[in-house]
Amino acid sequence: MMSSGQQQNAENDGLVSMANRVMLGIESSCDDTSIAVLKGRELMGQFAAVQHIHSKYGGVVPEFASRAHQAHIVPVLEGALKEAGCVLGDIDGIAYTRGPGLHGSLLVGSAFARSLAWSLGVPLYPVHHMRAHVVAHWMADATLNPRQPMMALTVSGGHTQLLEVLSPTQMQVIGTTMDDAAGEAFDKVAKMLGLPYPGGPEVDRLAALGNPKAFAFTAPKMTGHNFSFSGVKTSVLRFLEKTFSDGSEASEALIQDVCASVQQTIVSILVGKLEAAALERGMKAIAIQGGVSANSGLRKAVEELGQKHGWDVHIPPFRYCTDNGAMIALSGQYAAEKSVEGRLDEAPLARWPLT
Repeated sequence: MMSSGQQQNAENDGLVSMANRVMLGIESSCDDTSIAVLKGRELMGQFAAVQHIHSKYGGVVPEFASRAHQAHIVPVLEGALKEAGCVLGDIDGIAYTRGPGLHGSLLVGSAFARSLAWSLGVPLYPVHHMRAHVVAHWMADATLNPRQPMMALTVSGGHTQLLEVLSPTQMQVIGTTMDDAAGEAFDKVAKMLGLPYPGGPEVDRLAALGNPKAFAFTAPKMTGHNFSFSGVKTSVLRFLEKTFSDGSEASEALIQDVCASVQQTIVSILVGKLEAAALERGMKAIAIQGGVSANSGLRKAVEELGQKHGWDVHIPPFRYCTDNGAMIALSGQYAAEKSVEGRLDEAPLARWPLT
């Protein structure tokens, strides 16, 4: 039975302005469980549980990921509410990642969100994970008013996309990866070099110590605004096979140079596509988002690109780069403004095109 406060939430949600609406955001698309509480665009509290078991296997194991979400999701909710200084009765709506992502992980988060929304009698807002990464630019402590339209580059372990962004709710994909994502390429190269998982941050750290011009790796040429990174991985693999065919081991200096050269190759592909698309469409603002937007080499290159053309540059704070509940909650806020609610019987979507 709903309390009077819950009934009021259910009846009056459409009358609550975004500035006063308290939204809970649940993110569980891969291996991190993250829940955030937002009032308007202000982050009240965010709590996350990171899964370390996958480092043992050099990549995310879907079954282990979903089990960990089951174990973490209640404590993470409690942590987020405590940090926000509120209780469940204060929540006006619940947003959750419906997809894309690992099916088992999405199932845990979506089932939890739907059950919680039903029990509290509050509206439910299914969120597209890739849209949410772009929406993170509108967090109150990210950029108060991102310039629109802008050309945005989403770079993560599973996706690489170029989007023309007109607003937090209007965006169109104009380019995508045809094989591997940039983040996956970083992780696979790290694995070849024997670096710990997740490999992307390790490559970034070691790249700062190496020579980015030490080695030349293949940069596949793709027509239009699409990407390809499988050739980069193959080029590095062939180089390592040839260099160490005699059974010798890589020196620390060589590993640093390989990391620097790989990072330079991948970043140049990303920034080159971003620049070409922005020029073609006459954009005056560019943005990057997603887990790989935390890469120091990419952030620096995008800043320099903006200076070169006099463009506004939007890069989210590190806490909004990787998968996080705040971007899901904010996406829920915009969905609530348009009265776009979900249903309790909606299943998660491991594949969900961003249209």
